[in-house]
Amino acid sequence: MKASTRRPAAPAGAEVLAGPHAVLEALRAGRRTIHRIYLARQEHGGSVEAILRLGRDRGVPIEVRPRADLDRLVTGGAHQGILAEAGPFPYVEAEEIVARALRAPEAAFLVVLDGIQDPQNLGAIIRTAEAAGAHGLILPRDRAAAVTPAAVRASAGATEHLAVARVTNLAAFLEWVKGQGLWAVGADTTGGRLLYAVDLRDPVALVIGAEGGGLRPLVKSRCDIRVRIPLTGNVASLNASSAAAVCIFEVIRQRQGTKAGRD
Repeated sequence: MKASTRRPAAPAGAEVLAGPHAVLEALRAGRRTIHRIYLARQEHGGSVEAILRLGRDRGVPIEVRPRADLDRLVTGGAHQGILAEAGPFPYVEAEEIVARALRAPEAAFLVVLDGIQDPQNLGAIIRTAEAAGAHGLILPRDRAAAVTPAAVRASAGATEHLAVARVTNLAAFLEWVKGQGLWAVGADTTGGRLLYAVDLRDPVALVIGAEGGGLRPLVKSRCDIRVRIPLTGNVASLNASSAAAVCIFEVIRQRQGTKAGRD
């Protein structure tokens, strides 16, 4: 590890991962190239030591920099003294995710996002999906947030462990995945059956709509069933990441607990 006074410049096409969770999980997962790690002077702690150990094991150059140098590489300086220059996020083909899910010993479980725009929401949903053991997550290629460094940070690095695909036509993907034996279950604030009354133990593609707009009509029409979260307070809806968390863990609760009726 060496100190440097030269201002860092990321390689062309590199992404800057900010914060110890994002950097540590990228190193642990080993799914993308880590070009360089920057450490602010006087940074200590367990996660920092783990990052340095894994970085050395993988032969990643590690440079000690003034915190101001790190601030220049990330908007708002929200890096907690650790940055990494990494290769682009490694998306997986949707067909590969579905094939893996169908080979898993438990029932297939995919999370499908219909036009989530906010990278913070995307990161939060990915963190929940990965923690719940979902087999993968599907995003539209257009008019939706991608897995950017902001989403990586919001996910606390969970993006590095969950298989994520982007598809051109989400409605067509749902039609195809239904043919593979999965139920398309759409979370819908405007109607549908009570979430807790629907059997979610079979192979499921859980579809979460965009912030504010919810599911688009064509995507909604491709869902086998729509479910709603019961809300009894004065607030009319949950934000996308909160609604996703409720629905995702209802799938897990049912698969680990009691049976709910489909009829």
